[in-house]
Amino acid sequence: MPRRIAFAAAFALIAVACAGGVDNSAPGEESNPTMTDPPPTDPLPTNASDEASEPVLPFGPSALDTRDSTEFPEPLVDPAEIISGGPPPDGIPPIDDPVFVTVAQADQYLSDAEPVVLLEIDGDARAYPVQVLIWHEIVNDTVGAVPVSITYCPLCNSAVSYIREVRGVETTFGTSGRLFASALVMYDRATESLWTHFDGRAVVGMLAGDSLEPIGSPLVAWEDFKEAFPGGQVLDRDSTGFSRDYGRNPYVGYDDQDGTPFLFRGALDDRARALQRVVGVTIGDDAKAWTIGAVSSGEASATHSQVAGQEIVILWVAGQASALEDSFVDEGRDVGSVGVFSPEVDGQSLTFEVQGAVFVDTQTASTWNVLGKATDGPLAGTSLERIPHLDTFWFAWSTYQAGSAIIEG
Repeated sequence: MPRRIAFAAAFALIAVACAGGVDNSAPGEESNPTMTDPPPTDPLPTNASDEASEPVLPFGPSALDTRDSTEFPEPLVDPAEIISGGPPPDGIPPIDDPVFVTVAQADQYLSDAEPVVLLEIDGDARAYPVQVLIWHEIVNDTVGAVPVSITYCPLCNSAVSYIREVRGVETTFGTSGRLFASALVMYDRATESLWTHFDGRAVVGMLAGDSLEPIGSPLVAWEDFKEAFPGGQVLDRDSTGFSRDYGRNPYVGYDDQDGTPFLFRGALDDRARALQRVVGVTIGDDAKAWTIGAVSSGEASATHSQVAGQEIVILWVAGQASALEDSFVDEGRDVGSVGVFSPEVDGQSLTFEVQGAVFVDTQTASTWNVLGKATDGPLAGTSLERIPHLDTFWFAWSTYQAGSAIIEG
């Protein structure tokens, strides 16, 4: 079929544009990517005689150079399953000094349906266009005075943001040039330990077992961002410091639910198709995924559910293009935008219904958008508490959240 032909033709470009790797297993050998619980970690040594001493990270070998040093804590994954590939560390260059433009300036080249990553901290709202992230995968930034890393993995179709502090020490993250289970593997520049983008855990290296604090950063349509945050900031594609064909998709045809994950090793969870889009939510020890078909309908849809006994509402609205389907990131089919929230406001649990392309709660008749903000009615100006979720492919979610329930539509 044409998509598969186009994807095959783009194979060489993908190998450069993503953190692709080479399968180093012996002939006939197959390994299943597995995640394990973090081993206990020793507390960071401190100088008891100096209460004001600065936090210090452990010193040791770089996991970029070796993955089996006896100085490393026990790894969380089999190091052999971390595939080493073509690009060297930061061969896919992160953006370390991001420059921003206004919404009006960005609107000159961003299409309404184009996907962007939204991050808002203490009123500081920023959009990171996928047309830029698809070539860089990591942006090290400071938002609302909080040091953060915004990460995007094209191969697993997921955007995740983290506070870039480890044991009280601020650092930045780079691309390692490696994959685990067809997903981006990052490294911190303080100890050069390897971290999985998908769940923010150090899996190999001196910090193995540590975790980053995630911050909700959903993928939304540019139109949704600019309407909600007219005074927001947008990552400037003309000031990245690199020359890339921004706007073009080097993964043509990859968003095909009947396709196969790139360089995935091992068995796939066959409860859904590997490249089927899902919305994943984890609260405590409970994880659930909904296929897009289960939470989308018409112009908009509101789905009430529970995770770990906590009430949630999944809001979906049409209007966001798939970045990974056609030649340009704004030309893919409409997959819509998702927001996941607690429906509770001031101790009252709200029930949401759909009126056209907006949401209305039945308790106060206030109108809400997909970003969880009341735009009209008695609760105008109120924001729902965002529950971090992932827009991703089923193979990625089921690898990192093995045994997760899945709800299909």
